[in-house]
Amino acid sequence: MKKLIGLLANSQSKFINLTRIAICIVMVWIGGLKAFQYEADGIVPFVANSSLMSFFYNKAAPEYAAYKNPEGKTVQKNIDWHKENGTYLFSYGLGAVIILIGVLVLSGIWFPKIGMLGGILTTIMSLVTLSFLITTPEVYVPNLGGDFPTPQFDFPYLSGAGRLVIKDVIMLGAGLICASDNAKQYLLSKR
Repeated sequence: MKKLIGLLANSQSKFINLTRIAICIVMVWIGGLKAFQYEADGIVPFVANSSLMSFFYNKAAPEYAAYKNPEGKTVQKNIDWHKENGTYLFSYGLGAVIILIGVLVLSGIWFPKIGMLGGILTTIMSLVTLSFLITTPEVYVPNLGGDFPTPQFDFPYLSGAGRLVIKDVIMLGAGLICASDNAKQYLLSKR
């Protein structure tokens, strides 16, 4: 047990680098998916309802509700609406930014100043994403009229979208840990 504790105690820098790699994998994967129609369609409720981001779209919430494409299905009238809305163009740009942030965080393994920027941007991105818990109705289970034993809808009952968003609390912490570690490395290099 002492060996395990010693190993854990002496491996913090390796685990922080593992965290950087994990952030990069998640960011590159999710950012890359933003180039696909189903992912671009899927972020519309978050962006359209966000006071920080809705200006990127041409149409106001909740108009999008009539044009949702089920995952894996293409309905041409919905695709046309999303093109007019700017859904796909915004998603491509957002994906590129997310990939860039992931690469910046990973760069912190070798370049503390760049990694610090990546960690700060990860933190900001996570705060924006977590704001969706306040602005996006789809993050909570809707009232579908159930009553057994009591209706379980609205706050605190997270929908699939809400469970996806709440996980950004982890990214928030990980971004801060990486930024903090890189700031420490940067300051040490200036001595």
